[in-house]
Amino acid sequence: MPFGLGPTELIVILLIVLLVFGAKRLPEIGASLGKGIREFKSSVSEIQADVARSTEPERREVPPSQARPSVAPPQASEPVRPAPPAEAAGPAPSSRPHAAEAPVPGDDDN
Repeated sequence: MPFGLGPTELIVILLIVLLVFGAKRLPEIGASLGKGIREFKSSVSEIQADVARSTEPERREVPPSQARPSVAPPQASEPVRPAPPAEAAGPAPSSRPHAAEAPVPGDDDN
């Protein structure tokens, strides 16, 4: 049972509510309570829909005049040539002098 109340406790509570509000006002109270619950559920579902819309990635429709043309793949008649290996281009230039060009200490030929 809800809140740990047994059937006897619920009947006692309903009798007290009947005595306080009267038999004529109970349908009005029930109707207003139902409307409140209905409004609460609709506002909760509206908030959930807003959150779901805000977390989705934005999708914009692009007019055909602004759409980028698709790039066609290369034709079969155009052979694809691989890049030449790095050794064929020769050694990379170095900013340091080679051992043959480096001055040797104590050499007075210069």
